[in-house]
Amino acid sequence: MYAVIETGGKQYRVAEGDKLRVEKLDAEAGTSVDLDKVLMIADGDSVKLGKPFIEGGKVTAEVAGHGRHDTIKIIKFRRRKHHLKRQGHRQWFTELKITGIAGA
Repeated sequence: MYAVIETGGKQYRVAEGDKLRVEKLDAEAGTSVDLDKVLMIADGDSVKLGKPFIEGGKVTAEVAGHGRHDTIKIIKFRRRKHHLKRQGHRQWFTELKITGIAGA
């Protein structure tokens, strides 16, 4: 059984027991989070699609922790103009462990 959920403006395919990193959520580490924007639930051959979300569909996850991704280097360079600008970015994330999938 797996589901497709939406969080942080992105879509993820999740199954029970999966660990994934999503955009930072306001939740303490160790707490449980309900993700109710479920787009699809598949269990073997039966597939439920939402329009756009499944009514009563819910994916529960446990917050494993928070962190930051590796640095992305941004370089802006203009040739022959003595111009070079360097910048870095580290995006925050929340690591989730999927504990259950429920679809009404």
